[in-house]
Amino acid sequence: MDYDIRDRALASKGLLRIRWAESNMPVLGMIARRFAKERPLAGIRIAACLHVTTETANLMKTLKAGGAEVRLCASNPLSTQDDVAASLVVDDGIGVFAIRGIDSAGYYEHIRAALSFSPKITMDDGADLVFTIHSEMQDVAAGVIGGTEETTTGVIRLRSMAREGALRYPIIAVNDAMTKHLFDNRYGTGQSTIDGILRATNTLLAGSKVVIAGYGWCGRGLAARARGMGANVIITEIDPLKALEAVMEGFTVMPMDEAASVGDIFVTVTGNTSVIRKEHLVAMKDGAIVANSGHFNVEIDLEDLEKMKQSKQVVRDNVEEYVLKDGKRIRVLGEGRLINLAAAEGHPASVMDMSFANQALCIEYLVKSSQDLEPGVYTVPEEIDTDVARLKLEALGVKIDKLTDKQREYLASWRTGT
Repeated sequence: MDYDIRDRALASKGLLRIRWAESNMPVLGMIARRFAKERPLAGIRIAACLHVTTETANLMKTLKAGGAEVRLCASNPLSTQDDVAASLVVDDGIGVFAIRGIDSAGYYEHIRAALSFSPKITMDDGADLVFTIHSEMQDVAAGVIGGTEETTTGVIRLRSMAREGALRYPIIAVNDAMTKHLFDNRYGTGQSTIDGILRATNTLLAGSKVVIAGYGWCGRGLAARARGMGANVIITEIDPLKALEAVMEGFTVMPMDEAASVGDIFVTVTGNTSVIRKEHLVAMKDGAIVANSGHFNVEIDLEDLEKMKQSKQVVRDNVEEYVLKDGKRIRVLGEGRLINLAAAEGHPASVMDMSFANQALCIEYLVKSSQDLEPGVYTVPEEIDTDVARLKLEALGVKIDKLTDKQREYLASWRTGT
């Protein structure tokens, strides 16, 4: 078995943490037990580029239970939990290529290693596997029957490829499942982002002015939780509808040009590039805290900050303090990468339970149906989304009503008047 991890000796600690997460992932557990009986993925090779966390470990174990051969690499250099990577190698025989803090060259070498065994299916969180296949390992594409994408940024990239006719196989946008973005993005990102900021800085949110760039599902969740902790929340947006929604929810909305000079803490959750730029950094207060909870570290223009700095030092774990030429200090968290994984543990397992249940069921769907799908980006089949919600309610012990025959007939007919 090929692998590249930091230290096999960390496996025992990782196994305990994986089991802790497993206890909070009942839906994925139900799917794993069915997979173990039915083996729907027998003989399928899967290359996965995901955050190497306890929750991801349980997804990998579920796929293996279904008969798949899996290789896993990290989708972010600072998201890997080294003890989890060790446990997957030692306890489960899964080839993992992930080391926390690895440089860019090593990161892409790990991606190539994950792809080197000719996978039939790819699983992405940011589309780096797909990008690597299409740009430098095009021979691999011929053997791929389908893939999945976990995050907003990746879906945006894939849809761009599909529009240009460049995408060579079908990919399901797991990110767009209702049971993913309504819960993972809103509740998971909202809580875990604040968790990462507080672990890194030990700052007080109450009374602080927190500027959130982007009011998508991640921004909504983050804004609600920051306000719940007493912060004065300011939203910046480019979408009039989302901006209007933020206003209606009672948040202050303004351009980043104006917010830059009043904010104490800045968090980007847009999935776009250069959201916080030189002109914003120049306008910020002394001691401003800048973090990112979008996918890549391009949301904050760190190249501009490097050019502006007089000096830079690590003042706390995951906090780099840039001193500008006028003496002002800008504090960047987690190297501008995902702060919820750089400084904390990512989303709670109970939220990832639904996201990864979608992943597992979509992989099963691709194995059965890929021959009927043309290259392109597809939504999660409604029956999978609904089934995940049903299983989650069942796990929570929650019961709901069902339509009566009369109600079903009423909704289906145009002949019944009011």
